[in-house]
Amino acid sequence: MTFSRLSTSVLAIVALSAGAAAARDAIRIVGSSTVFPYTQAVAEQFSNATGAPSPIVESTGTGGGMKIFCAGVGENHPDITGASRAMTASEYELCTANGVTDVTEAMIGYDGLSIAISRKSDADWDLTLEQVFLALAAEVPTEGGWVANPYRKWSDIDPSLPDVAILAYGPPPTSGTRDAFVELAMHPGCQARPAMKALKEADGDAYKAAVKENCSRMRQDGPFVEAGENDNLIVQRLNADPNAMGIFGYSFLYENLDALKAVRINGVEPSAETIGDFSYPISRPLYFYVKNAHRGVIPNLQEFIEEYMSDDAMAPDGYLAERGMVVLPDDIRARTQNAVIAGETMGPKS
Repeated sequence: MTFSRLSTSVLAIVALSAGAAAARDAIRIVGSSTVFPYTQAVAEQFSNATGAPSPIVESTGTGGGMKIFCAGVGENHPDITGASRAMTASEYELCTANGVTDVTEAMIGYDGLSIAISRKSDADWDLTLEQVFLALAAEVPTEGGWVANPYRKWSDIDPSLPDVAILAYGPPPTSGTRDAFVELAMHPGCQARPAMKALKEADGDAYKAAVKENCSRMRQDGPFVEAGENDNLIVQRLNADPNAMGIFGYSFLYENLDALKAVRINGVEPSAETIGDFSYPISRPLYFYVKNAHRGVIPNLQEFIEEYMSDDAMAPDGYLAERGMVVLPDDIRARTQNAVIAGETMGPKS
């Protein structure tokens, strides 16, 4: 243990009322709704195998989880947060400002951001990222500038698409799924527009600013509906409306294949194979973050982390893969397991 780690642990013990005996019994975990089912599965396995109190897992969204996680050290603050994107520089600064200076980053696997529709739909959906952007953006670029999104039906975008109203249920701004969808789907779809290509050639700085600001905003006039952090509610709404679409992590599509089917993107359907090799264009890594000052202070935290990092959980035949997580390649998985179990401290985020 380094001096820095030792000093942080001593401070944690003081914050936790001078010892593990005074600490709360249950591990507390917050964060991503996408990572939630995987962490919940590990929590159940861990509790059943050890008889320890089951960790308390809350689905707060990635952004909300980071705020809670980075608020401080001590038994009133969570031990772990799940994230469907990497921690940002501003979140790292928030952690540091509040004394959360020793954190381990764990990339646990891959996920695809699925766009799904009810199996009751007769349409065979295959969209480009440009079409997705045109359907869901607040504004679209034209030669004369940005205009409010005029498209109400999919056939307005392309006559070959179904002649039905655009309606998509998706995650709120606090969700890492929303962040990832904007970065991986909306930005490339926006950049494919002729007006954006022309702007890039004419003024690179203006182009970058437009991507960050204009291309990132989802429409608020009805066709896109923020459905909260509970992806199960989106599934229920899709079952009630065969023309509506839902945006969520691949695991929720995987768990509901009896009722839902995927919308192909650029001709590629999300699957363990296409997400793992990133041929499915809306693929991303998943993470959790550990507050190392709580290791050895919060009962069973280290043991829980070891269960999460075990081959039983993370290997191709592990129980997380059975729940839809796309596993890491063997070499990356081995490095991750060793680093996370050892509590390696991550560096600053840029």
